Amino acid sequence: MKEQRISSSVIKRLPRYYRFLGELKKQGITRISSGELAARMKLTASQIRQDLNNFGGFGQQGYGYNVEMLYDEIGEILGLSSLTSAVMLGIGKLGVVVAENMDFKKQGFKLVGAFDVSEEVIGKTVAGIKVQNLSELEVFCKKHKPKAAFMCVPSSAAPELAEKLIELGVVGFWNFSHYDIRLKHPDVFVENVHFGDSLMRLSYKIKNS
Repeated sequence: MKEQRISSSVIKRLPRYYRFLGELKKQGITRISSGELAARMKLTASQIRQDLNNFGGFGQQGYGYNVEMLYDEIGEILGLSSLTSAVMLGIGKLGVVVAENMDFKKQGFKLVGAFDVSEEVIGKTVAGIKVQNLSELEVFCKKHKPKAAFMCVPSSAAPELAEKLIELGVVGFWNFSHYDIRLKHPDVFVENVHFGDSLMRLSYKIKNS
C-alpha cells in the first residue's frame, strides 16, 4: 500500500488506533464496535469506518471488530512485522535519551549503527551499539544498507548529512534537529520532531482556554 494513495490525516491516526487496540488486548477485550472504539478515542464511528475502509475494512456487521485481528492488520499496514534498519547520528544528551528509551523494534525499526564527531562519546556504547566516528558512516552504510536515519544533530549539520545519507540509500528521516529537512527527493520521507513547538501549542491552549 503506497502511502501517497492515503491521506496524511489517515496515516497519522493509524498509530493511535494501534495503541488503543493494544490496550484493549491487554484488558482482555476480544471485540469492539466502531461506536465503542470511537467513544474511547474521541472520534466518530463513521470516521473510524472511513479510515479503515481505505485498507479494505475489517469489521463485520452485527459483530464489530475482532480486536486482535485488527491490531495485527494495522501493524502490518504500518510495516511493523519486518524491521527497517536505521542509524542514529548525534549521540549527545538527546541522542542517548532517544536511543536508550525507545523500543525501536516495537515501532518497526532496528538500530544498527550510531555515529558522532565527539571524542568523548566515540567508542562508548549506547543501546547496545558502539558509537563510531562520523567519518566511518559511508563505509558502514555501504556495508549495512540502512534505510532510515535518526537525526539528533545540530541544525547546521543536518542539511549536508541528510543529502549524504540519501546518496548512501537512506529513504526516511526521524529528525530531531532544529532544521526542517526539506528535501527535493519525492521518494524520501521526513518526520520532523520539535518538542518546543509542542510545548508552545500547549501554552497557547492553556492561555486561550
